[in-house]
Amino acid sequence: MTSRPPAITVLGSTNMDLVAYVPTAPRRGETVFGREFRTVPGGKGTNQAVAAARAGGTVTMIGAVGRDDFGARLRAALADAGVAVDALREVAGPSGTAHIVVDDDGGNSIVVVPGANATVTGLAPGDEERIAAAGALLLQLELPMEGVLAGARAARAHGVRTVLTPAPAQPLPGELLALTDLLVPNEHEAAALTGADDPHLAAEAFLADVPEVVITLGAAGSLYAARGAEPVLVPAVPARAVDTTAAGDTFVGALAVAHAEGRPMPEAMAWAAAAAALAVRRPGASSSMPGRAEIDAEHAGRAPGAGNAPGGAGSPGGPRERRRAPRGRDEAGPPPREPDKHQRNEHIKDAR
Repeated sequence: MTSRPPAITVLGSTNMDLVAYVPTAPRRGETVFGREFRTVPGGKGTNQAVAAARAGGTVTMIGAVGRDDFGARLRAALADAGVAVDALREVAGPSGTAHIVVDDDGGNSIVVVPGANATVTGLAPGDEERIAAAGALLLQLELPMEGVLAGARAARAHGVRTVLTPAPAQPLPGELLALTDLLVPNEHEAAALTGADDPHLAAEAFLADVPEVVITLGAAGSLYAARGAEPVLVPAVPARAVDTTAAGDTFVGALAVAHAEGRPMPEAMAWAAAAAALAVRRPGASSSMPGRAEIDAEHAGRAPGAGNAPGGAGSPGGPRERRRAPRGRDEAGPPPREPDKHQRNEHIKDAR
């Protein structure tokens, strides 16, 4: 692995998360009492930037905040996490906000109001150079698609690896897929984009358009698939979830750092799973993300040969299991609906 911290550039959203904690999320038309309210810096771009910085990366953030108190707080939070914010624009109007309800099971529902993020429709002077200087560009879909495409084009022009989190799930232009090196959807996004409920079939469909895909599966771990190779299922690290809001972004940020350091993808995924497990045990988005020493300790406690460390993956105290993924159905439960190959690929083609 390289001894120099990997350079990561993030082009993405910056929101203030307005989080209400409730015993049970309200149904439509229902009012419930919450027990706590917090404002936490977030947005998928900010979350991935903070996660990558805390995991040991040298991180630059490209995005926008408003000329308001939230904007000042968001800029300060990124800087405090060690993220370079020279490319974080300040624009007239409000900063982006995310209105989040978290229940006692750690589940959440989110409404995002883009605010300043909606102004990022392209690259500003100096942004292309910041992308060119990175080893990886992290993209998500909380910015206008024009801005996302501009970043992906710049990365490809300079030979920079592009990692796309397709969230919120929406039709993906064919050009964006062609510019993506690694796609990282969760299982729900994968199903929405391909029409395949089975993640193995969804991964197969994605590989028609991108060379590599990692599908996160919550407590079931994550699935890696690449063209010309057998898929690999990497187990999750067991964790009692307090707040899952930033689990996926923590995983992506840590994964980008680990892979840029030269770790094989399954090993990078296992390390990122340790980071995500630490994050869900704490409330908040960016505030829950672990530092590198914590991730190393969590990962070491569940690596092969770790003995009877409490809470080990697989079985209590057992070693981490890494295995080839079964194809065509999950290991437990009945087989899911399996559309034929023509139908699966048509879902992605229609998105263009």
